[in-house]
Amino acid sequence: MFSALAPGRHRLRGWLEAGDTRATLEAMKALGARISWEDGTMFIEFQGYPVSSEALHLDCRNSGTTIRLLSGLLAGSGLEVVLDGSEQLRRRPMRRVTEPLRAMGARIEDTEGRAPLYLHPASLHGAVHHLSVASAQVKSALLLAGCFAEGQTVVHEPARSRDHTERLLQMMGAPIQVSQDGLTCSIQRPTVPLFPLDITVPGDFSSAAFLIVAASLAPHSEIYVQDINLNPTRTGLLTILERMGAAIEILDETTLAGEPAATVRVRTAVLRGTQVGGAEIPLAIDELPILALAATQAEGETVIRDAAELRVKETDRIHQVCQILRAFGAEVEELPDGMVIYGPRPLHGAHLSSLGDHRLGMLIAVAGLIARGETLLEDEACTADSFPGFFSVLMGLGASVA
Repeated sequence: MFSALAPGRHRLRGWLEAGDTRATLEAMKALGARISWEDGTMFIEFQGYPVSSEALHLDCRNSGTTIRLLSGLLAGSGLEVVLDGSEQLRRRPMRRVTEPLRAMGARIEDTEGRAPLYLHPASLHGAVHHLSVASAQVKSALLLAGCFAEGQTVVHEPARSRDHTERLLQMMGAPIQVSQDGLTCSIQRPTVPLFPLDITVPGDFSSAAFLIVAASLAPHSEIYVQDINLNPTRTGLLTILERMGAAIEILDETTLAGEPAATVRVRTAVLRGTQVGGAEIPLAIDELPILALAATQAEGETVIRDAAELRVKETDRIHQVCQILRAFGAEVEELPDGMVIYGPRPLHGAHLSSLGDHRLGMLIAVAGLIARGETLLEDEACTADSFPGFFSVLMGLGASVA
């Protein structure tokens, strides 16, 4: 997506072939990006937006990141665009991005607050945004729109969210500033061409989280997960697990694509309950479902609060995680903004569906790994949205998967 910001040939190593990344790739190809491969390296050259008298329809599939970031990227492009996706994507809230974009002059319509989104040519101007909920997707959409806006675009967040967009824009030479506490960032339209990217993408921490928890819970386990992104704005799970007593060691620290990366060593450990909430939530939002599983095996209560954002993911993850854990025999109390998990409780096998939610699918699989008896997972293919090969990796760690 960032290839549209800079001329020249971008080089990308370590690209993840997954459902969500494929949605972005196909959308960018439709917008004029030329993609080629050589010795495992992806080369991207942006050829300029297509000229058409008709609206361009882009299928974002099941990817909330794709549709929200594209809405910011294309708000000032001069194109007529329709952004749409799966039925599941159509249930996710979009006003959180369309309303601040309209405050910048964007002509963007949502469908009763959801997709499809309709974008029309418009001239953008900078604005000061105060987000009510910390959201890396909304922040990123506004920063991308700010690259095409007259004047300064400022985004204030109530808590730190993931900062991958800020890091990439800084690498490209964009005029972006980030406050010391990471809560405020500002950008202006570049006056000189930005630099093309030449990066190696580190491993996805959110995917590694399932393996980290699996190794923490399964008896006599020890694993090494190599070259994982340890950006502090997304590794809240590590901090929480270490507080619970997890045996985690960080080795071979390095930098990849402007991000801290390392090998993570994990061994089986006895966990204890903890309190999770406040500023920790945006740093671990996608990992909270698998954290809840860890809590079922921890001594005492684990309380997760301030996580109402989980209710508007691919599914209502607060409700569904509670339902899943209860099906395995765990004791869980559902709260409006989180849950209370009482541990430790022995788990037994269950017959469950992922409901098309990749993180729920992987949660069920890891729960089945530590539960007594057989677990049957329906609609497992959705795990490929973010972690293709998940079940092969699980089998490589000793799981029996049929």
